[in-house]
Amino acid sequence: MLNNETIAAIATPPGTGGIGVVRVSGKKTRIIAKHIIDGLPPKRTAVIRTFVNGAGEALDSGLAVYFQGPNSYTGEDVLELQGHGGPGVLRLILRACIDAGARLAEPGEFTKRAYLNSKLDLAQAESVADLIGASSEAAVLSAHRSLSGEFSTRTEQIKTELIEARVFVEAAIDFSEEEIDFLKDESVKDRLNGVHLSLVQLREQATQGNLLREGAKVVLAGEPNVGKSTLMNRLSEEETSIVTQYAGTTRDSIERQIIVGGMPMLIIDTAGLRRSDDPIESMGIQRTLDHLKDADVIVDIREAGSDLGARASMPHFAENKSIVVFNKIDLKGQSASLNERGGIPAVNLSAKTGAGIEILKECLLEKAGVRLSEEMPFMARERHLNALDRAAAHVTAALINIGTIELCAEELRVAQNAISEITGEFVADDLLGEIFSNFCVGK
Repeated sequence: MLNNETIAAIATPPGTGGIGVVRVSGKKTRIIAKHIIDGLPPKRTAVIRTFVNGAGEALDSGLAVYFQGPNSYTGEDVLELQGHGGPGVLRLILRACIDAGARLAEPGEFTKRAYLNSKLDLAQAESVADLIGASSEAAVLSAHRSLSGEFSTRTEQIKTELIEARVFVEAAIDFSEEEIDFLKDESVKDRLNGVHLSLVQLREQATQGNLLREGAKVVLAGEPNVGKSTLMNRLSEEETSIVTQYAGTTRDSIERQIIVGGMPMLIIDTAGLRRSDDPIESMGIQRTLDHLKDADVIVDIREAGSDLGARASMPHFAENKSIVVFNKIDLKGQSASLNERGGIPAVNLSAKTGAGIEILKECLLEKAGVRLSEEMPFMARERHLNALDRAAAHVTAALINIGTIELCAEELRVAQNAISEITGEFVADDLLGEIFSNFCVGK
């Protein structure tokens, strides 16, 4: 899967900055360094150099740092040229690297090479992108835990437990002619139950990490003039939506990313739900209905004092993902509070004054499935959750079939393969391409 090509890319974000970095990795690093900075500097030592192109023209002056493989990020020889952060300057330096024998790196190719050269496992490699894309402090800490290898270590521990259990079962097959029946030993069941419990516990932590990564889609919905836009502005802490006394002001969905309790949430202010002959408003209402279908949390907003039983205005109302908000308590002289109406959280608040907003935020976290604890979860992806689910299902099947040695052994083998997919011990090439194609170029 590895090739002999040397790659180069701008490793800093697009735009203008104080410093810009061009990174080179591969076997031709020494040759490229000779062309651009007249030779490699001492390894792991930052030196001042003038960067030149093939014609000998000076492009910039800055720092050059050389990391000799395999003791580098990619496991190959790596050269970093740190110059001024103007896009024009960086493009010229990159062009000089390409002219000297490199090719432009694909998205995520540096990290892909780190994985292929066993500098990172696949879960750690994915956490690099998650760390870069983290939108909250909690997500940063969670991604760093995965990058440091804690998630992988837990996965490897479970795999070791599975291997030990397989040894007992395989022994029962090998000694089937003997009088000793290993599978009647309760310790085998105990081992398998222990493995299943470990998978369930890791899955719970990984679920929380996936929530931090993916966030939750929260849709504010209700009839016109119930205060959806005011609540949107209150939650986003800025004037995101236009607020007027006229019904139908919001005709299209307005989105804003916010952080609630460390968890990213996409808040969507929608057009008021009512019958309308206005074609533009009708389009906005249809978009509201579309958002309600795939919302993680629905905030059903009503005016304080209204009847919860009247749900005709709320299509796709689902009790398991809905919160009812009775807004404008300031006009009724009521206090902020949390109640339950038929098992559904009902928050009495004032979007205008902010009373009860913290109560709503707690309800949003609970409905989104966030379980706050002192221990930060691992950052995880949907494929990790899927692998853990399949591993747990096969361990359960092994317990069910423990009296049939061959079936039990096969279920444990498949369970081990499933758990090994997380770190990339078993992974298809097309999956690798999909994972790393979502990285930024230069990382």
